Amino acid sequence: MRTMIDWKKWRHITKLDPDKILNPADIEDIATSGTDALMLSGTLNITEENLTLLREQVREYGVPMVVEPADPSAVLYEGIQGLFVPSVLNTPDITWVVGKHQYWVKKNRNINWDMVVPEAYIVLNPDSSVGKVTKALCNISIDEVVAYATVADRYFKFPIVYIEYSGTYGNPEVVKAVSEVMEYSVLYYGGGINCGEKAAEMGEFADTIVVGNAVYDEGAKALIETVKAVK
Repeated sequence: MRTMIDWKKWRHITKLDPDKILNPADIEDIATSGTDALMLSGTLNITEENLTLLREQVREYGVPMVVEPADPSAVLYEGIQGLFVPSVLNTPDITWVVGKHQYWVKKNRNINWDMVVPEAYIVLNPDSSVGKVTKALCNISIDEVVAYATVADRYFKFPIVYIEYSGTYGNPEVVKAVSEVMEYSVLYYGGGINCGEKAAEMGEFADTIVVGNAVYDEGAKALIETVKAVK
C-alpha cells in the first residue's frame, strides 16, 4: 500500500474546490456528514495559497484529507494524508498522461512517495472544465471506455480507475461495464451525484463515489443523503 491511510475502504468522498467559497456552518456540516474523506481538488484557478486556506478550514474536524493536484504548482504535503495524482488516459495530449508528472518530479526531489496514489482518469463529459483543459476524447463507446479501464487495471496497475463525468450525471451502464473487468484497481465514480437515489445507483457498481458540485449547488443536506445511500 502506498499510503498510511486505508483509502481502499472508502465508500464516499467529498470533493471540495479551493476556488469556491464555503461558509463555516457549511464546512462543519460537510465534515460531520459521515463522508469517509475530503478531497481538495479543482481544475481552474487552483493555487498553493487557496489549497492551504481550504485545508486550514477543514483540518480541525479530523476527517481524512487528500489533495488531488490539477497542476504541479498546486501541491500540498503538510497536513494531509494522501496525494491522489491523476493521469487522463483518454487524451491525445501526453502532457496530461505523464508530462505534468515529469515536471513535478523534476522540480521536487523530496516527494514523499508513501503518500502518492496514482489515478487513471477516464473523462467523459466534453463540456466539463477538465474535459476541455485536457482535450479528452469524451464521445467514446462503452467498449472503448472498458478498454481504457482494462489497460489501467491490468497493464499499468493503477491503484484507482476514475470514471469522471464532472458536472453531469453519467451512464450507469458504463460504470457497470467497467466494474465487471476490474481486478486490481479500485473503481471511483464522480459526476452529477446530487441525491441519495443517484448515489445508490452508481454506488452499486463503483467502489467509491465522489460528490462535489452538490455541496455547492444543493447544500450539505443533499451531501448527507448521498452518504447515507452508500453506507
